Formats: sequence, C-alpha cells, structure tokens
Amino acid sequence: MVEPDQVVADQLCLSSSQQHYLYRVLRLGAGQQFVALDGQGQQWIATLTAQSDVAAIAPLPLPSSATQAPITLAIALPKGSGFDDVVRQTTELGVSTLQPVISDRTLHQPNPKKLDRWQRIAAEATEQSERLLLPHILPPMPWRDYLKQVSEGNRWICVARGDAPHLLAAAQASDLARPTVIATGPEGGWTEAEVEGAIAMGFQPVSLGPHILRAVTAPLAALTLVTAARTLGEFKDI
Repeated sequence: MVEPDQVVADQLCLSSSQQHYLYRVLRLGAGQQFVALDGQGQQWIATLTAQSDVAAIAPLPLPSSATQAPITLAIALPKGSGFDDVVRQTTELGVSTLQPVISDRTLHQPNPKKLDRWQRIAAEATEQSERLLLPHILPPMPWRDYLKQVSEGNRWICVARGDAPHLLAAAQASDLARPTVIATGPEGGWTEAEVEGAIAMGFQPVSLGPHILRAVTAPLAALTLVTAARTLGEFKDI
C-alpha cells in the first residue's frame, strides 16, 4: 500500500520498509515488477530501478469490480479478538464498509484503540488481496442508533430461526446495483425487539441456512452469498 505523496509523475518513491519487503522478503531486483495500490482506487504496475528507493510506474486500468455498488456489513461485535479475523477475511472478500454494532447481547465492549488496529488489519488485507479500495471501518455504535441512519438500498438482517427466506434467494431477486446493508447478530442472536426495530426501518429478515453459525462466521457467509448473487447476475447479462 502506498501513500499518494509517494507517487511523483511516473515514479514511485519507496519507503525503507517497502524496500526491505521488496528486496529482502520478496527478493526482487532491478527490472522486476510488482503491483502498487493506494487503497483509493488507483493501481500501477511498478518496475524496480537501479535506484533502490525508486520504481518506475505505469497506471493499470480500473476493473469493473471497483465500480460495483457498496456492500456494508453491520456486525454485532463478537467476544474476544474475533473481530480481528472478521476484518481481515471480509476485506479479502470485498466488503466496502464495516460497521461494528453493540447489540443487547453483545458481550464485548471495545477499547477505543481497537479501531486503529482494525484499520491496520484492513490495510494489510487490502494489500495482500490486491484490492483497489480500502474498506471503511467505522467506530462501534449501538444497534438502535445505527438503524436511524441507514440509507436507501437493500437491507437484510440475518436471523437464525424461523421461516425467513434464504439470503441467496433474496439477493437474486433484488437489484444489486443498489447499495446493500447486511446485519449479522451476536452470540445468542438478535433479540426479538432488535429484529422488530430493524423491520420497522425497512430491513428484511433472511436466513443463512439451517445451521446456527458463530458470530464470526455469519458475516463471511452473508457477504459470500451476496457477492455470489451479484456475480451470477452479471454473467446473465453477458
């Protein structure tokens, strides 16, 4: 991941840590190439030069996936350090925004410093997966407060029991060119009042299948189902 001020004309000025990674860890040398990303939608093919702190760059075209409608995951914070893994894995899967929420059954009250850690994890996962856009990770907030600010678009709340339609079917029947919000609950699930409050704000209850998923598994399953539905829809349009 590079900062905007590292790019000057057709050159990339490499920091000492980037030089160490490229030359010592990856064992690249002059003339060899790598992909540089800024996390804001720009990417370049970079070629190492005889100067160890400079790489020549040329812009790469923007893939269609970079312009897709955003997907937000509103995730009830799991206990312990489980959210670290959620950040890493959902970043790799292409989430646009992560909104940690505090529900009635949330056991974990995060330290304010956790947000910086989550943002660093997201930056590392963005670089590792060669994503163009760094996901937004927002400060935790109460679920009821979050419901008051959700904008228009597809809105689904994942519930573990009942006869709610499967998320994949709901996604395939929806316009995925619109922004999407998917909410997943805590250990023990959403309370009845929380689900009713979400429905009142336009959320549709959906199922992730017949099994009870852990709070750290449900976001990954939900994101995978919606991105799969979007991909299948794109193939149909070809």
